[in-house]
Amino acid sequence: QVQLVESGGGLAQAGGSLRLSCSASGRIVSVNGMGWYRQVPGKEREFVATVSSEGHTNYADAVKGRFTISRDNAKNTVYLQMNSLKPVDTAVYYCNAEVVTAMTFTMSDYWGQGTQVTVSS
Repeated sequence: QVQLVESGGGLAQAGGSLRLSCSASGRIVSVNGMGWYRQVPGKEREFVATVSSEGHTNYADAVKGRFTISRDNAKNTVYLQMNSLKPVDTAVYYCNAEVVTAMTFTMSDYWGQGTQVTVSS
């Protein structure tokens, strides 16, 4: 099995910063794309940012210029540096990874348990 463990959520004031981390562990052969999504109660989960294994990044318009996604391939870890936070960024943030496992040698999507980010005005 594969586990994604997130950390770094919490409370920040508007204009402040937080850094999220997510590490993948288990019987991993390779990790392809990694990313972050977020969800607020009553709404669908939405895309925040992704980074490919080669380091190519993609961002939602709402976070461009404020959030930076990066990864450490040696550690199978993805980060999300969130700056200039706004109250509208308040959500549960979920890590996602496309993983090839040693069990099936096929790629599957895995999700973390989510970490709460709350931004106060």
